[in-house]
Amino acid sequence: MKSCLFIDRDGTIIREPADEQVDSLEKLEFVPGVLRALYHIANELDFELVMVTNQDGLGTASFPEKDFWPAQNKMVRCLENEGITFSDICIDKSFPHENLPTRKPGTGMLKKYTAGGYDMASSFTIGDRIADVLLAKNLGAKAILIGGESRREELAAQGLSGCCTLVTQDWMKIYERLKCETRTATVTRTTAETDVCVQLDLDGNGKSQIATGLHFFDHMLEQIARHSGCSLSIAAKGDLHVDEHHLIEDVGIVLGEAIYKALGSKRGIERYGFALPMDDCLAQVALDFGGRAWLMFDAEFKREKVGDFPTEMAYHFFKSLSDAAKMNLNVKAEGNNEHHKLEAIFKALARAIKAAVTRDALKYELPSTKGKLE
Repeated sequence: MKSCLFIDRDGTIIREPADEQVDSLEKLEFVPGVLRALYHIANELDFELVMVTNQDGLGTASFPEKDFWPAQNKMVRCLENEGITFSDICIDKSFPHENLPTRKPGTGMLKKYTAGGYDMASSFTIGDRIADVLLAKNLGAKAILIGGESRREELAAQGLSGCCTLVTQDWMKIYERLKCETRTATVTRTTAETDVCVQLDLDGNGKSQIATGLHFFDHMLEQIARHSGCSLSIAAKGDLHVDEHHLIEDVGIVLGEAIYKALGSKRGIERYGFALPMDDCLAQVALDFGGRAWLMFDAEFKREKVGDFPTEMAYHFFKSLSDAAKMNLNVKAEGNNEHHKLEAIFKALARAIKAAVTRDALKYELPSTKGKLE
C-alpha cells in the first residue's frame, strides 16, 4: 500500500506573509531548506506527495483567483524543476466560519486517500498549524509540526502530543525523521530488590523526569539528558533500606539496555564520541557504540559519599551501563573537588553520547568496515 505526505503550503513550503495571502510574485519566497529536503524526500523515499492548503475566500473579492495563480504556478514550476512533483494539489477556498468538511482539519478533499489503497498509519501530515496536526489525527496518520519548542506546549494543551512525531523548524530534520528509524525505547526491570523503568528518546529535547530516591544520583542522571540532548524519564524504586547498591546498579543496566535498544540498526551514527573541564576537574569520556562492552575507569574519590551517592558506586554504575549498552567506555577524571569530579564525568558522558549518536541521513550507512554492528 502507498504512503502519503500531506504537505501544507503557506508557512511550510513558502513563507506566509503578514496578511496571510501570497497574492503576488513579490511575496513568493521559499522556506529555508525546503527545496533541498523535499528533493531528497521525493527522490529517495517512497511517499506520494500531496499538497493540502486552505486559501480563505479564494475566488472572492477579498482574494481574486487572478492574484493567486501566478504565484501558485511559479511555485509548482520551481518545485518540479528540482524534481519535486506533487501527485495532487488540494485547495479549499472556503472561509473558516463556513465549517466545510473540505477545509482542514476536515478530510473532505482527501476521500480517495481514505477510501482504501493507501496506508494512513505510515503516512504523515506536515504543516505549521494545529489544523495540520488535527488533520493527521482525522486521517489516522502521524503529524510533523513546523515550529519552535513552544509549540510542544500548545500540542500538550490540546491533547495532541501523541499525534505529533516531530516539532522542528529544520526541514532536514523532517527528511531525517522520514528516512531514518525512530530512536526511542522503553525498558523496565523488576526484581525482588528494585523496580526500574526508563523511557529514552535519543532525538529528544534534553528534558528529563528523574526519580530514583537518591537526590545526587537524580542530579547526575539529569545531566545525561540535558547535555546529550535526549529526552529521558527514569522512575526507580529499590531497597534503599539495605543500601544504594542494587538501585544504582539496576538503573545502570536498564539505562544501558534502553540506549542499546534505541540505537536500533546504528545506521548513519558517528559511533564514537569527549573531554570536559569543570572548575578544578578534567573529565575524559570516550566511547564506542560498536557492540563490544568494555570499561576502563580511572578516577579516585577521597570521600565516601557525595550527597547521598556512594562514590564506590560510580565504577559499578558505569560498568553496568557499558555492559548493557554494549559499548566500549573509557572514563578518566582528575581534580580535587569530588562533587565536581563526578558531575564532570556524567556531563562528559552525555556529550560523548551526543557526539556518537549524531546521525547523517545523507550518509545512512553503518560506520564499520565489517558491515555489521551489534
